[in-house]
Amino acid sequence: PTFKTYILFFCLLAFGCGVPAYPPLVSRVVGGENARPYSWPWQASLQYNSNGKWHHTCGGTLIATNWVLTAAHCISSRTYRVFLGKYNLAAEEEGSIALSPEKIIVHEDWDPQDVANGYDIALIKLSEHVTLSEQIQLACLPPAQSILSSNTPCYVTGWGRLQTNGALPDDLQQGLLLVVDYATCSQPSWWGKIVKPSMVCAGGDGIISSCNGDSGGPLNCQGADGSWEVHGIVSFGSSLGCNYYQKPSVFTRVSAYKLGNHAFNNTNIKLLLQ
Repeated sequence: PTFKTYILFFCLLAFGCGVPAYPPLVSRVVGGENARPYSWPWQASLQYNSNGKWHHTCGGTLIATNWVLTAAHCISSRTYRVFLGKYNLAAEEEGSIALSPEKIIVHEDWDPQDVANGYDIALIKLSEHVTLSEQIQLACLPPAQSILSSNTPCYVTGWGRLQTNGALPDDLQQGLLLVVDYATCSQPSWWGKIVKPSMVCAGGDGIISSCNGDSGGPLNCQGADGSWEVHGIVSFGSSLGCNYYQKPSVFTRVSAYKLGNHAFNNTNIKLLLQ
C-alpha cells in the first residue's frame, strides 16, 4: 500500500501525550542549551550501523507505542535502530531501549533530488511496542491543518550541532525558535519560493538554529492546555551556515499530513497517512 492510503490501528496507554514527567526548563536562553534530562521523552535517536558500531544520524518523535516520525531525507539503505529514553548518547542509561524497525514508510512523493518540493516525512514502525515510562512518552500531534502564528515560541531538540561546524554534543540540546509565518518566510529576501505552505519556518534571528544531526527531530510547541505538540520535523536549513540571518530553519509541517486522531485516549485509533 502507498503512504497516502496506509491505515494503521494502534492502542495508546493511559499516559496520554505531550506532558513530560520532568517538565522542560523553557528559559529564553540564546544559542541553545542542554535540555533537562528526559524532559522531551518522545525524542528518539535514529542510528545507523557502520562496521559494527552505531552512530546517531537523525532525530525522531515517538507518536505511538510502535511508531516514530522522522524526515524522509534521513532514510537510505543503511541498517537502522531507534533509541528511546535517551539523554546522554555516550552513557549507559537505565530505562532506555534500542529497537530495530519492522518497516520504514517514506512518503511516496518525496524526491531526494528536490528537498524544496516537500513531503520530507517518514514513519518507522518499531519491531515491538515500547512500554511508556517517565523517560519514554508520546508526543501530541497538532490538530489537522493548524497553522502557528508568527512569533509562537517553540523548541527544537536534538543531538545536533547548535552552531556551524560545532562539536556534536552527547547531551540532548534544546533551542528556542520563534515561528516565522509563511507570508514572511516566502519573501525573496528570506527563503522565497523554496519554502512551501506545507512547511514551517522558525528562527532566522542569526543566533539560534537547528543544525547538522538534528534532521528528522521535532519542533515542540506548547498547546493552550499546556501539553506539547510536535508541529514540525527538521527538514533543511541554509548552506551558508546554521544560524544565518533571514534563513530560518525549515520544518515539514506535521499538521499538513493526516497522522492520527488528536483526541488521545485508551481506545483504538485509526491512523490514516495522507
